[in-house]
Amino acid sequence: MDDTRVVNAIKTGATALGIELGSTRIKATLIELESCAPISSGGYAWENRLEDGIWTYSLDEVWKGLQGSFAELARDVRGRYGIELAGIGAIGISAMMHGYLVFDGSGRQLVPFRTWRNSMTGVAAAELSELFGCNIPQRWAIAHLYHAMLGGEAHLPEVRFMTSLAGYVHWKLTGEKVLGLNDASGLIPLGADGGYDRRMVELFDEKLEAAALPFRLDEILPVPLPAGAPAGQLTAEGARLLDPTGTLCAGIPFCPPEGDVGTGMIATNSIRPNTSNISAGTSTFLQVALEKRLSKPHPEIDTLRAPDGCEVAMVHGANCTCELDAWVKLVREALALFGTKPPVSEIYDRLYLSALEGEEDCGGIYAYNYLSGEHITEIPEGRPLLVRTPESRLSLANFMRAQLFSAFATVRLGMDILEGEGVKLENVTGHGGIFKGVNVGQRVVAAALRTPVTLMSTAGEGGSWGVALLAAYLLRKNGRTLADFLDGEAFADSRRVTVAPEERDVRGYAEYMKGYAAGLELERAAADAVK
Repeated sequence: MDDTRVVNAIKTGATALGIELGSTRIKATLIELESCAPISSGGYAWENRLEDGIWTYSLDEVWKGLQGSFAELARDVRGRYGIELAGIGAIGISAMMHGYLVFDGSGRQLVPFRTWRNSMTGVAAAELSELFGCNIPQRWAIAHLYHAMLGGEAHLPEVRFMTSLAGYVHWKLTGEKVLGLNDASGLIPLGADGGYDRRMVELFDEKLEAAALPFRLDEILPVPLPAGAPAGQLTAEGARLLDPTGTLCAGIPFCPPEGDVGTGMIATNSIRPNTSNISAGTSTFLQVALEKRLSKPHPEIDTLRAPDGCEVAMVHGANCTCELDAWVKLVREALALFGTKPPVSEIYDRLYLSALEGEEDCGGIYAYNYLSGEHITEIPEGRPLLVRTPESRLSLANFMRAQLFSAFATVRLGMDILEGEGVKLENVTGHGGIFKGVNVGQRVVAAALRTPVTLMSTAGEGGSWGVALLAAYLLRKNGRTLADFLDGEAFADSRRVTVAPEERDVRGYAEYMKGYAAGLELERAAADAVK
């Protein structure tokens, strides 16, 4: 796209901005409306912290990161196009889903943000699953709220608003307490009408009444909104929060804030029934847009909604690349001892490629990448492990292959359940950090899921681009469904690269999973023994 067209789009507000708060990076992506193509971006690196046994981010860091990512975006626009970023056609906010964010009537945060990574709500989630007759994962907000109730936490009488991270940011920027359907379905299940399931709300209200708490669920939950619905405008206060320089104008319309699961579906064009995608980074999640409901609840499978309301089955692994990244860092430190400091991307590429030379089944080496607990395997706390038999062949190739196989082992266990429900994957579209560079990650996922894996030319853009597309849809839907808009606008000319599973890899992965599943007892014992 030539610069003259981009400059005109920025001047006239023919743009959409998506900002996503991911687990390791806050990213802002500006797109041109007509082409839906990214024209500028900015970012800010951050990390969760383990404080008093709770994985958390401070809200001060949220705003530092949002301002930092927007400032970098504005600098990029200024440097590349010689123009200030003052007006934008529409904005969308996305963030990692789930967890616990509650506020009192004056908007004061009552307890530190308890993120999706925490796994302390097992009793609460199990009781609610039985009460509601459907799976309530430990990560969901309603499980965290009930966990606080079971523990009699002192802050509960003051709760007046409960939302997600995306919902919180949206509220502060627009004054609106709303959520997109995907993010809302991770608070408490939605009903057929797109609102919160009335039966479940009433059952939980009975719990609130029995606990003598002075609120009911409808009073503290944000309003669910489908994709394309107006969700407020940037207030003057919100404009200053996002851009303290005062350049950004108020009055910009917002689409509903969404979860990273939903924006991942958008970014991979995977919202039509029978389409699927996998995101791989700090955590990994596989989403399948369902043609029909599952026959029964499964504690290992989340049932959510896509931004347009389609029912989605999700397999979520809380651990994916963090342990792998730690080993790559160790290799980098070892290289530095010898006075060589190759680019980090080159280290990743060479180590990943070495995995292709390993034995089919990793040669008797098993890696458990559990930095945190994992609900699918019922492990409450993480203890990363490397296990091998005395006869194993410890080589760099086998080691790296085991680390990459480990990254998707939890998703493979969840996929076994979906296959038992008759769910068949014809193709999976991937996005996330593990798919950057050489296509080894793509090949490993194809082996794990036993299906072709496709990467689009836009795979590196991720959820910030996905929520920018939702903001663009707000302005350009023109009576079309979201799926038709994506097909006709965002992905009409997208380039795709598909890798089919290789027989050697599929055979080796299946053999690896036998030993991996048996060794999970070691992971459970490590969590008990190593404090």
